[in-house]
Amino acid sequence: MPLIVQKFGGTSVGSVERIQAVAERVYKTVKAGNSLVVVVSAMGKTTDGLVKLANEISRNPNRREMDMLLSTGEQVTIALLSMALQEIGQPAISMTGAQVGIVTEAEHTRARILQIETERVQRHLNDGKVVVVAGFQGISSNGELEITTLGRGGSDTSAVALAAALRADFCEIYTDVPGILTTDPRLVPEAQLMAEITCNEMLELASLGAKVLHPRAVEIARNYCVPLVVRSSWTDDPGTWVTTPPHEERSLINLEIARPVDAVEFDSNQAKVALLRVPDKPGVAAKLFGEISRQQVDVDLIIQSIHEGNSNDIAFTVTTPILKRAEAVASAIAPALRSNANPNTDEAEVMVEQDIAKVSISGAGMIGRPGVAAKMFATLASAGVNIQMISTSEVKVSCVIDASDGDRAVAALCQAFEIVASPASPISLASPTAPPVRGVALDLNQARLAIRQVPDRPGMSAKLFGILAQHNISVDMIIQSQRCRVIDGVARRDIAFTVPRMDGESALQLLTTAATELGWGDVILDSAIAKVSIVGAGMVGQPGVAAKMFDALAKHQINIQMIATSEIKISCVVSQEQGVQALQVIHAAFDLAGSEKFVVPV
Repeated sequence: MPLIVQKFGGTSVGSVERIQAVAERVYKTVKAGNSLVVVVSAMGKTTDGLVKLANEISRNPNRREMDMLLSTGEQVTIALLSMALQEIGQPAISMTGAQVGIVTEAEHTRARILQIETERVQRHLNDGKVVVVAGFQGISSNGELEITTLGRGGSDTSAVALAAALRADFCEIYTDVPGILTTDPRLVPEAQLMAEITCNEMLELASLGAKVLHPRAVEIARNYCVPLVVRSSWTDDPGTWVTTPPHEERSLINLEIARPVDAVEFDSNQAKVALLRVPDKPGVAAKLFGEISRQQVDVDLIIQSIHEGNSNDIAFTVTTPILKRAEAVASAIAPALRSNANPNTDEAEVMVEQDIAKVSISGAGMIGRPGVAAKMFATLASAGVNIQMISTSEVKVSCVIDASDGDRAVAALCQAFEIVASPASPISLASPTAPPVRGVALDLNQARLAIRQVPDRPGMSAKLFGILAQHNISVDMIIQSQRCRVIDGVARRDIAFTVPRMDGESALQLLTTAATELGWGDVILDSAIAKVSIVGAGMVGQPGVAAKMFDALAKHQINIQMIATSEIKISCVVSQEQGVQALQVIHAAFDLAGSEKFVVPV
């Protein structure tokens, strides 16, 4: 008999009538010949109400007591849904996270799942009962039997983890929208429904702010090959399937804290082309990469650093065999990028560097773990390897280094992350017919920090990001300028990166304090930014994708402040006030709109 795990969010169980509707849907699924585990959230805005009550009592509520309080919301829902099922003749039993055997770290309000003891659930399933589980919660592993909660999106995480532990045939996530859309329908009502999306694409979109699925749930689905479908609570439409290519099975012990890095990858077939001091104005990146696209030059990493004065640096990597063509294109377009006709100007100077390589770590377990990138940088520093470029995504961190340092870098990283061999990463490339871009995402909750004049030597990135990791501050985009200036006999570069806006001031204070000791220049915070990104496995090997994105922004006079790319994502930082417009024009440029308009229920 097939086993299905279904998850219903707060709006789906927000009233007695909606709980009864969910019971009918569950009953219909059982009568179709399935065993069923149902994971539910608290009703409607219950959790928000509980948080408000706590804040009326205390300005800084104790985290243990918050877990005790917030876990009650789901307990109300499981009891009511079980009663509703029993009322229509379907045997059911409600179970808390502790009763169902979800064992977590002893970390209140943000625990990760260690393991799930499934014997009791399996016994009830064998008796023909629907098991109704309180999402978002578990019990600590330290012997104290403490109630813990999993943090934001915890019910998604509970559902997919249960599906993995029970080896369910698939997991259904029921939500307000009919599936996964190409962008936020509140900003673009013509957003189109996707029939399917890869786990890696979904990881990027979820981490960029797409709230349909929490990144931790997608991470578990990817790591344990859980077939996942997102569907509407209000219709019988098929929804969107989130797919993962088959790969080696992982242990269910330490389910969410298992090894975060699956593979160390190395590519020595790389060269770098940089244009230094290009004018900081709309259209520059569009001109450059438009010409690169027309000449069919396939680019790997693209990085645009923070501006200095009125100029930026733009750098990109290509495979060695096409370096001459890439250099010729950059040299030909450089005069058109300059703000004056003086041939002796140092604007848009073309710099080419061979004998470089790209070393990467990959794995879904990096999400929300600030220490992973910091550990990579520290490992390279200990091995005496200097980092020239950094590119980050939710499933990969890549560094450009000297080719001569390659073997030493790979060996050090394999040892640090306990990788015996370096298998192919389970990054799922799209089929030839897949669209180059699956979705567009906007993140308005980031801030950018820039550190001027960081000494260009091994260990600086490790120290910088190690400080942030120690204070649990996650870093997203990381850009290292291509210009290297010598000050007091020391070569220096600027480094810029983005963090959650709520962590911006804390990061500024930490890094300003460290600046004197470590010899950095000024630390600058800018909270008025937005990050707009395109995601799609189909963009691999298609030179025109980046150019189309940059051109769409240029046509609407939207200036690009930073650029960072990975294999399946291109992100641009723009001004906060232009963020929504940037999302809309990029979505239109890639023809992602459908004929139907989606309205998200209030």
